[in-house]
Amino acid sequence: MGIKTLAILSRKGGVGKTMLGVNLAVAAQAAGHSTLLVDLDPQASAAKWGDQRSNGSPVVVATPPSRLEEALKKGASAGATLAIIDTAPSMEVDLVDVARASELVLIPCKPANVDLKAIVSTINVVRMADVPARIVFNDVPPRGNRGDQAREAVEPLEVPVVPFDIGHRVAFVDAFNGGQTVQEYEPRGKASGEISELYAYLSNEMGV
Repeated sequence: MGIKTLAILSRKGGVGKTMLGVNLAVAAQAAGHSTLLVDLDPQASAAKWGDQRSNGSPVVVATPPSRLEEALKKGASAGATLAIIDTAPSMEVDLVDVARASELVLIPCKPANVDLKAIVSTINVVRMADVPARIVFNDVPPRGNRGDQAREAVEPLEVPVVPFDIGHRVAFVDAFNGGQTVQEYEPRGKASGEISELYAYLSNEMGV
């Protein structure tokens, strides 16, 4: 089985790329994958999170975008079956190359006007790369209809939207700060259930 690649991409910062990346990487490990988490962000937040983990799982590699292909080759040679790429809101040319290296691109977006307007730029990158993408609404308030409003707003963009939202949960921050994921920190919590559902959805879409 060759390595499959999921890129988490947005040209806007603060939408939860790293948070989703680390949680999905551990969910994939629990599902039986040997997971490689590639951190392309110069801030190296995912790599620092990985430094806190005593079991060394999943493997986290911090590398510049220019070394992505080599990182994926080494991961595949070491037996990794799934790579998740955490990106920075960097230069468009870098993001196009990252997208082209992926089977699927996940575009996190918060249900706020500034984020909804910014998502067009990310979708343009995906279209340049000519790869499939899915939008996921992240950090959605538990009350109100922000998620439904956001879905209506992106409908004209003709990019499929994950059929459920990731809520605004304190557990995400608390778990991340301790080098954990929500499934480890609060296995029966709502955040854990949402990550399980998101991983199941994405694995089905990618055929992994």
